[in-house]
Amino acid sequence: MNHCRRFLDETAEIASLIKAGEVAHLVSQLIELRSRKGRLFVMGLGGSAANASHAVNDFRKLCGIEAYTPTDNVAEFTARANDEGWDTMFSAWMSFARAEDGLLILSVGGGTEEVSRPLVNAIKLGKLLGMKILGIVGRDGGFTKQNADCCIVIPTVTPERVTPHTEAFQSVILHCIVSHPDLQMRATKW
Repeated sequence: MNHCRRFLDETAEIASLIKAGEVAHLVSQLIELRSRKGRLFVMGLGGSAANASHAVNDFRKLCGIEAYTPTDNVAEFTARANDEGWDTMFSAWMSFARAEDGLLILSVGGGTEEVSRPLVNAIKLGKLLGMKILGIVGRDGGFTKQNADCCIVIPTVTPERVTPHTEAFQSVILHCIVSHPDLQMRATKW
């Protein structure tokens, strides 16, 4: 079997393993966030940072949720990394977060004390502030899964392709969420 067919078959298998009820639970968390006028902070590193930026756009435009990601402001983000350190560049950015806000983590591994420490520290601060912690992550879910109020773990069917499948399914799940009729306020153009 060639790579393309194998990759697409793996994609179909992963889609069949994702629990729709968990996605619906994440939608309900976001509806509650919007109703309490909370803001959504979306964080990810690498490809997940790109997904965070896209998610912020869709949550704001389609769902009427005030949403932000620190990686959209490269100047501030890199200044915090340089001046305050890699480990705290997300949590330092969250200085204006409140209990009614939510934190959505996008990550291939979900973070550990050794890997993705900026995400781990953001989660710790979010919990300290009383924020809802949400996640769309891969592998075993890591620190995000252990601490989230609601976390979707993308199933791993082929360990050597965990990153491309997880980042692809972050986007699939996010699009499912922002197009959910109970959350979407504005129709897409096409």
